[in-house]
Amino acid sequence: MNIKRFLAVVKARNLEFVRDKSSLGWSLLFPVILLVVLSFVFSGDGKAAYKVGVINIAQTDSSFLDTKYIDFVDYQDVTLAQTKLSQHSLDLVIDFQRQQYWINQDSPNGYLVEKIFLASQPGFEALTTMGEKIRYVDWVLPGILGMNMMFSCLFGVGYVIVRYRKNAVLKRLKATPLTALEFVSAQLTSRAIIVMLTSSVIYAGCNVFFDFYMLGSYFDLFIVGILGAASLITLGLLMASRSKSEELTGGLLNLVSWPMMMLSGVWFSLEGAPKSLQFFADFLPLTHLVSGARKIITEGASLADVSYHLTIMSVMTILFLSLGAYLFNWNTER
Repeated sequence: MNIKRFLAVVKARNLEFVRDKSSLGWSLLFPVILLVVLSFVFSGDGKAAYKVGVINIAQTDSSFLDTKYIDFVDYQDVTLAQTKLSQHSLDLVIDFQRQQYWINQDSPNGYLVEKIFLASQPGFEALTTMGEKIRYVDWVLPGILGMNMMFSCLFGVGYVIVRYRKNAVLKRLKATPLTALEFVSAQLTSRAIIVMLTSSVIYAGCNVFFDFYMLGSYFDLFIVGILGAASLITLGLLMASRSKSEELTGGLLNLVSWPMMMLSGVWFSLEGAPKSLQFFADFLPLTHLVSGARKIITEGASLADVSYHLTIMSVMTILFLSLGAYLFNWNTER
């Protein structure tokens, strides 16, 4: 190994990075932005110890709702709340208008919350339910698969486009009759096939060992997965539509991937989270992919039940694909 040549390459690479003002600026700003976002998301008095579902919480006026360390989640559908309770996702469900509450007899947390509730609100009718607790591995499965798809879709497409542009592959393709829309559509199709095949193999292989909880249809789950992959792939194409710098493209892809990884319900539920946070999460494709898949797996939802998520992902795919094709640059010049 020649130290002189080695140091020359190190110096040249460092100078290249420093001279790329956009990449340098992003490298300085991204950690600051991430710290600000995380400090906002995880600020508060502490993690709630229990989670209670309340039917029509907006029409409820009770001092029990001021109890500390309990998350109160609003539900309009009593059946859905009872399903969550039977799966141990909720510790108690209360309907203040009907003076009733539901408790899962197999839930230790439910037993404790019931005692706290009755101490301040006596006279409610107790109704019971039973159900098998969903393991955390079953609940987090859609998030893990979705996150893996996200990185494969974004970085697997973004970096390839930039490399093609830097190596003048795109410049040569421009001399052919191929249009930008045809090129990005082909990239979308190719990556979607790869992502769905790998995700299916991962799910099937892990299912042999973990025996995953599944109430819905595998066909419905596949539809949610393909639409989620399409929205993420087209987002990656949009991020790389004009850039010729791997560093800048990496920064842009991190800009969209990190918020999705933290705020799309991959690791924890957004139920009970601030409304502003839930509103922001609705603009993230991974949120709809994870939420739709999780409802099918844990609640047995149909495509009609997750039509909202399917619609949002379809609209995002069309929007990102159109913008990506319109802004696409074949050449290496900025």
